[in-house]
Amino acid sequence: MRRKSLTAVLAAGVLALAGCGGDDGGSGSGSGPGGLSVPKIDKLAAIGAGEGTVNVIAWAGYVEDGSTDPKVDWVSGFEKETGCQVNTKVAGTSDEMVALMKTGEYDVVSASGDASLRLIYGGDVAPVNTDLIANYKDVFDGLKNKQWNSVDNVAYGVPHGRGANLLMYRTDTVKPAPTSWGAVFDPNSPYKGKITAYDSPIYIADAALYLMKTKPDLNIKNPYALDDTQFKAATDLLTEQNKLIGEYWSDYTKEVQAFKSGDSVLGTTWQVIANLATADKAPVEAILPTEGATGWSDTWMISSKAKHPNCGYLWMNHIISPKANAGVAEWFGEAPANKLSCAQTADKNHCQTFHAEDEAYFDQVWYWTTPLAQCVDGRTDVTCKDYAAWTQAWTTIKG
Repeated sequence: MRRKSLTAVLAAGVLALAGCGGDDGGSGSGSGPGGLSVPKIDKLAAIGAGEGTVNVIAWAGYVEDGSTDPKVDWVSGFEKETGCQVNTKVAGTSDEMVALMKTGEYDVVSASGDASLRLIYGGDVAPVNTDLIANYKDVFDGLKNKQWNSVDNVAYGVPHGRGANLLMYRTDTVKPAPTSWGAVFDPNSPYKGKITAYDSPIYIADAALYLMKTKPDLNIKNPYALDDTQFKAATDLLTEQNKLIGEYWSDYTKEVQAFKSGDSVLGTTWQVIANLATADKAPVEAILPTEGATGWSDTWMISSKAKHPNCGYLWMNHIISPKANAGVAEWFGEAPANKLSCAQTADKNHCQTFHAEDEAYFDQVWYWTTPLAQCVDGRTDVTCKDYAAWTQAWTTIKG
């Protein structure tokens, strides 16, 4: 299920993005935020015979071969059809994924938006030739060529799925029903000690999003692009919120239990957690607040040093095929990336529950994007706080 406790401090040099060497091709070159150069790495020109193996880094629940549940298997058929044996390394954090990809021992990775730009600018992943991926044409347009998975309209991955970070509350306790993120930031909240928040540096963006909507004088245009003043405002808000927090969560099972027991009555969540809590008979509701929300969209990316690129491409095409993508989306708890997957889900209401086809809903979601010193909102006259600064600040906020 879901994961991403992103509290490890970045090692020095992880975001040393400029001046990276590259191959002799130009198809992967481009300029990013602040004119930052992307290493020149060629796309694969054609898919040849499979090499017999593909080494995958993935979030738990993304690569199921029947060993967890015999009914949940979208690997065995792929192996039989292609001859590519899937070797999976399950990672617990985005930082771990970045470190593993730097070893050159893995072919593909299911990177989240807080890792993908690090991999792109670090030269660890190659641009993807989407013409070689037949199922790419059926991916929702709202996930293609976005800030976290492309540079200069060059795709660096294949979208996998998406979801929003919602506001959940116990309906028997929190009254009136909240409509705004202000409910978790109110210093006079009657629910002090029973408010919860996601345990990750990327949660700073949630505070920035709230300020973007409620403090226009700060002129925040993108919650992942914060200059000194904007960053201080967001971290100050979170420092004050810390006095209200009963527990920060990164383990979805603990959040379900906390809402079921009443130890938590209000805070951030995912739709899948709300579903599980409801199934456990906890009286909860989860909403997309009036300010919108942060969210996540994971991307399958291929290593610039892939030893098995053909099997890597075959895997990326397979995992976003209608049937496989439907299976992952249901098992994991997210909206599928392939629009044809909605007809393949066992629960025919799955796509409605997770808003898979509702672009107006996702237009209100700011997907996780790696914060860079070169502001990702396009500003060049200031320096923004990078992810290392976010990580350091998060440690201070929690105390």
